[in-house]
Amino acid sequence: MVKERGQKVIASNRKARHDYTILDTFEAGVVLVGTEVKSLRMGRASLVDAFGQVDDGEIWLHALHIPEYVAGTWTNHEVRRKRKLLLHKGEIERLIGKTKESGLSLIPLSMYFKDGYVKVELALARGKKSYDKRQDLAKRDAEREIQKAHGRALKGRY
Repeated sequence: MVKERGQKVIASNRKARHDYTILDTFEAGVVLVGTEVKSLRMGRASLVDAFGQVDDGEIWLHALHIPEYVAGTWTNHEVRRKRKLLLHKGEIERLIGKTKESGLSLIPLSMYFKDGYVKVELALARGKKSYDKRQDLAKRDAEREIQKAHGRALKGRY
């Protein structure tokens, strides 16, 4: 049997980088049942409301939406059940210590297949205030204008 190679993105949380300041990222495996994997292979998942939480020394992913498998029967999974994340013990202890700090959250940034296994890119993040978001947008627009002006200058059009 040929094993899958490479990385295929299933879902990404694009709004997370807008709403949070990313401090650190981790790659974690996810404990899933068969119909969840089949649904993910069809590219169906949503990370919009998902978050990570520490329970009894384990990291759990809550509110991850994986729709029911279309061809599934009575063995189909719950759509928004909590799912265990697989990390090394040192990483778990580090995350437990960091999440005890005020204002830090565990946010999934993306979900993907890596060599046939489902992985989640989990971020240790701090929520942004609305003025931080405006500053980031203004900074990005200013950098874009600088790049445009630089490109025009190189082409000889001022």
